[in-house]
Amino acid sequence: MSTESTSSPGTPGRPYGFMLSRRWIGFALFVIILAGVCGRLGLWQLHRLEHRLDRNKVIEKHLKADPVPLDAALPRTATVDEDSEWTRVTVTGRFDASKVVTVKFATRDGAPGVDVVTPLVLGDGTALLVDRGWVETENNVRKPTDLPPVPSGDVTVTGWLRPDNGAGSDAVKVFDGQVRAISSKAQEEYVGMPLRHGYLDLLKQEPSATGSLAPEPEPERGQGPHFFYALQWWFFALLAVVGYFYFARVEEKERKHGKPRTARPAKDLEPAGS
Repeated sequence: MSTESTSSPGTPGRPYGFMLSRRWIGFALFVIILAGVCGRLGLWQLHRLEHRLDRNKVIEKHLKADPVPLDAALPRTATVDEDSEWTRVTVTGRFDASKVVTVKFATRDGAPGVDVVTPLVLGDGTALLVDRGWVETENNVRKPTDLPPVPSGDVTVTGWLRPDNGAGSDAVKVFDGQVRAISSKAQEEYVGMPLRHGYLDLLKQEPSATGSLAPEPEPERGQGPHFFYALQWWFFALLAVVGYFYFARVEEKERKHGKPRTARPAKDLEPAGS
């Protein structure tokens, strides 16, 4: 006599009981960690936005202030920090034409060019690197030879204080009279005398310079993309949580409404010829 049994659809027990399984508990832990990381990254972007807005206020204050003597803003042993960067200063000295360095790959509006950096020798035996401006050049790695002449004699320059670039040694070390980024610490040996920290973006000088070097434009003071990046990270966090419950609902429906499976008759399971 053959017997026939059927398995009931779904999973016995309370709804969504499967979520207490190891697989779903592991899934939940993963979602919690992922959402937490995305949430923290969103807060980090907001902190960056706040920092940028604070920096904009400092920049605006410096741009509106009258120039001050170099020693008042940057004493001999001081460093250019976030509070002193973009301070307008005036200083008098003599340019050292034998130590001109160009900053290669300094493009502007898509045009290739270089920044021309020259040490300004001061009366106290130190020197200050001065970015005299930008000039368009050929798009290659060779140092240009037709740079505007270096002014001779005493000059009084006015410009913005800037900190050393934090690039690696390969970028700031002088090679063939060129660098990729400006660093007073890296160029001190090349200049051959103590350098004040950072450098000066030249705005004007007296007597006026000859040549066509373009001064550094004012710093960009927008908010940047940080707020929208924060929204994106928070959206990813929300998506992870919603996705978790969505997949749980899908699996619950499959378990609840799945087709029942009918067991084969017992006689069909007997070996042939028995």
